[in-house]
Amino acid sequence: MVDWIIENDPISYDVAVQTMEQRIAGIREGYSDECIWLLEHPPLYTAGTSAKDGDLLDEAKSLGFPVFKTGRGGEHTYHGPGQRIAYVMLDLKKRQGGKPDIRGYVRLLEEWIIQTLAEFDVKGERRAGRVGIWVVMPDGTESKIAAIGVRIRKWVTYHGVSINVNPDLSHFDGIVPCGIAEHGVTSLHALGKDVSMDALDRALQQKVTCLG
Repeated sequence: MVDWIIENDPISYDVAVQTMEQRIAGIREGYSDECIWLLEHPPLYTAGTSAKDGDLLDEAKSLGFPVFKTGRGGEHTYHGPGQRIAYVMLDLKKRQGGKPDIRGYVRLLEEWIIQTLAEFDVKGERRAGRVGIWVVMPDGTESKIAAIGVRIRKWVTYHGVSINVNPDLSHFDGIVPCGIAEHGVTSLHALGKDVSMDALDRALQQKVTCLG
């Protein structure tokens, strides 16, 4: 059984991490169910385990958002209002036939996002060497619409994905998103899709079978 928790108010990053740590401990010990936690954060930057100091730009200082070093994989990313965060806490040993596969799990997360976006006639795509989900813009350039950053402890997953519904895209100017400078960032609303957070949540729940 997977618990779905949907927050109506923004959750601070440190509280979210502490809550996830507690939940995955319960999953490992068998007294908590798996969980998918949907929420938004107040504006902030996070630095994953591969983050480079130079990818936190001068604009970040002027914006004044806090920066959190985090144990998830990946580099710098932005979180803020208008972006749906899905923190996914699953026991891979139970889900992958006793043979946990991290790469396989990430691919399932990608497929979950791709199928969710397809519900709104948005074609999300993988790109070799680039983490996240990408869309081709009308001018032929490519922009990221969803980020992925996971951590796994004793084969229980946490952290997860973020999908840009209608965040302030200028806030990404404070970083080199995920270490990739040559491509942009977009959102459902920037693509002309007037999607509500509730509608996205429903699509995520409908397509969760992608995770196995």
